[in-house]
Amino acid sequence: MNHVALGASRLEVSRLCLGTMNFGRHVSTADAHAILDHAHESGINYIDTANRYGTPDRPHASEEIIGDWIAQGGGRRERTVLATKVFEETDPWPNNGGLSALNIRRACDASLRRLKTDYIDIYQMHHIDRGAGWDEVWEAYDVLRAQGKVLYAGSSNFAGWHLAMAQTSARARGSLGLVSEQSVYSLAQRTIELEVLPAARALGIGVVAWSPLAGGLLAGPPDPAGRRHSDPGFAERAARHSAQLERTAAIADAAGMPVAVLALSWLLAQPGLAAAIVGPRTIGQLDSMLIAAEVQLDDAVLDELDETWPGPGGAAPEAYAW
Repeated sequence: MNHVALGASRLEVSRLCLGTMNFGRHVSTADAHAILDHAHESGINYIDTANRYGTPDRPHASEEIIGDWIAQGGGRRERTVLATKVFEETDPWPNNGGLSALNIRRACDASLRRLKTDYIDIYQMHHIDRGAGWDEVWEAYDVLRAQGKVLYAGSSNFAGWHLAMAQTSARARGSLGLVSEQSVYSLAQRTIELEVLPAARALGIGVVAWSPLAGGLLAGPPDPAGRRHSDPGFAERAARHSAQLERTAAIADAAGMPVAVLALSWLLAQPGLAAAIVGPRTIGQLDSMLIAAEVQLDDAVLDELDETWPGPGGAAPEAYAW
C-alpha cells in the first residue's frame, strides 16, 4: 500500500481510505472489526466515519463500532489516522447541528466518547454551513486543537470558493486551515475537475474521493441476488450508461483487471487526488480493491477512459469560457 502526504501537511495517509458508512447498516460489528483489522494488515491506515453514520435506531453505529475496535488495544489507535465529521443534526433541539461553535464543541466531545479515544486526527465539516461565519468556525477548531482533541481540520462537499474562503480566513488567523476535502469523484462524476480540484491543489488541500465507483455503477456486473440488481434507480443509471459500461468492461478486460480496479486506478492517477474512500462489506471485497493502489495505468488506457467518460473539458474557466 502506497502512502502520501495529505495536502500540504506532513500527515501520511494510505491511498485507499477505509470508509465505514456501512458499519451497523449492512456490516455487523464482528465483520466490521475483521475488516478494520484486515485493512491494517494490508497497509491501510486511513479510516473515515461520521457522527451520523448508522440506522434510525442506532444513528451513531459506525463511530460506536470503531470505538469498540479501538478499545481492544494492540496499537489499533496508534496505527490509525482517524477521520470523523460534524454538521448533521443529532437532535431536533436547537444547536445540535451545523457549524456553530457550540455544536462543534458538543459534537466533538460526543464523537470522542463513542470512538473511545481522546483525539481525532482529522475533524471534518460534513457540509458547508452558510449561516456560520468562518471566524466562529475557526475559533471553535482552534480551541479544540489547543485542548488536544483535534489535530487537523478537513471539509466535505465544499465548492471551490468555499475552500478559498476557508483557507483565507484560517491563514488570516494564523491557523493551519484545511488539509483535506472529501468530494464525490469518479469516472462517471467529474464535476470537481472544474473548480474543486484546481482550488484544492493551489490551496494545499488534499482531495479525497467518495463514491469512487459511482454508487456501484463501476463495480462490475451486479450480483443477481444483490441489492444493486434489485434497485430501480441503479438499473436506470446502468441502462443510461450501458454503452460506456460496455466499453469500460472491454478496456478492463484488455488490461487484465476487474472494472472496479480499473476505475479506482484511473481515479488515483488524477493530479491532486490524495486518496479514494472504499466501503467494502466483506474482506473479500476489500481484497479485490487493494490492487488498485499499486496499478500504474499507461497513457493509452487513461486516454481511452477519458474518451469513454469525458470530463468537463478541463479546469474553469477555460472549460466553458473558450
